Amino acid sequence: MNTIYFDSSAQDEVRRQQLYAGQLFVFSPRPSVIALCQLARDLIEATLGSPIPQRAEDGLSVKEFLVAESSLKQQIMHHPQTKLLIQSLLQEFGCDLSKTYFDLPQLRIMPYRGYLPNGEGMFHDPHRDTWYAAPQCIINWWIPICDFASESALAFHPLYWKEPAQNDSEQFNQGQDYKINFREAEFPHPTEKVVIEPEIRVVCPASGILLFSGAQMHSAVPNTSGLTRYSLDLRTIHYDDAVAGKGAPNVDSHSPDALLTDFIQAADFTHFLNVTESQMKGAVVL
Repeated sequence: MNTIYFDSSAQDEVRRQQLYAGQLFVFSPRPSVIALCQLARDLIEATLGSPIPQRAEDGLSVKEFLVAESSLKQQIMHHPQTKLLIQSLLQEFGCDLSKTYFDLPQLRIMPYRGYLPNGEGMFHDPHRDTWYAAPQCIINWWIPICDFASESALAFHPLYWKEPAQNDSEQFNQGQDYKINFREAEFPHPTEKVVIEPEIRVVCPASGILLFSGAQMHSAVPNTSGLTRYSLDLRTIHYDDAVAGKGAPNVDSHSPDALLTDFIQAADFTHFLNVTESQMKGAVVL
């Protein structure tokens, strides 16, 4: 992990290999990403007020905020335009739609620090997404809906790209934990103190995009910016990489076999489950 690529023209195959090697890719706003963010903005403003509130939690009780947030998550995930917009996004970034599978985007609303009791609601602890029953070839696409500051960014912890951290990922049950309620789910955490410094925070414009391997150790910086952070994130896997067991090195993930049935083919929106049984076995057991 030693390079951040800005607006790289690399082909998807090359980009994936660089991501698996720990590099980061940052892109300026593109039409497809702007369109996806505009859908999110429209839904947020219809729920929380227009223009999009810079402090979404102002005037709302914690319960009211959590209800509104939960509703917005579902609206964005299941809006009839969402899959089509992601299809356009992946096409614009040069992905092979017949080989690329994605999961539905998650809306993240990060209030300013201290609003939610006990820091409820976001991953503040460093973690790898591969701890959550994900294959080593999983790639994160992180998209800010509005401009944000370093004080509410993601932080990457490069010391752990090659070094393990003790964690409880072997206890994670994707079916029972991840699907219940995002804020109440029991996600894996480090079981030892993680060395935070040095850290890398990437700040890009609204509708920009940050790509990184799910094997990256990263955390959500406690929001001290004074403003609400709105972002979307989705994950992709490449079929050939999943079947071949390609991806970032696994230094400390002990979660159960990766379950890919929520991933949708970018070409025709069929689920990964719909491939043949022999192919499915090759893809699931990584």
